[in-house]
Amino acid sequence: MLTVLFYTLLVLFILVCLLLILIVLIQKGRGGGLASAFGGMGGNTAFGAKTGDVLTWATSIIFGIFLVMAIVLNLMANHTHEKKPHVEPDKPVQNE
Repeated sequence: MLTVLFYTLLVLFILVCLLLILIVLIQKGRGGGLASAFGGMGGNTAFGAKTGDVLTWATSIIFGIFLVMAIVLNLMANHTHEKKPHVEPDKPVQNE
């Protein structure tokens, strides 16, 4: 049961990671960054003038989800893969 939950959360975590990457890439750069260095049009936005506020808010929320899921997955992985003492089976004594 715990394994199914772990892998379900892992798939959701990967989707959140991809969404976070996309949202960061959509955002308008504050100082122009690489776009202005190569002559790109940094002032035009595809989604209107207020998208900076909405995207900043969405990025913060998705980052919070990312952080919580990363901590939960780490704790679940540590619990699932706890190192148990390895006991070697009795080896026969070889007489030479």
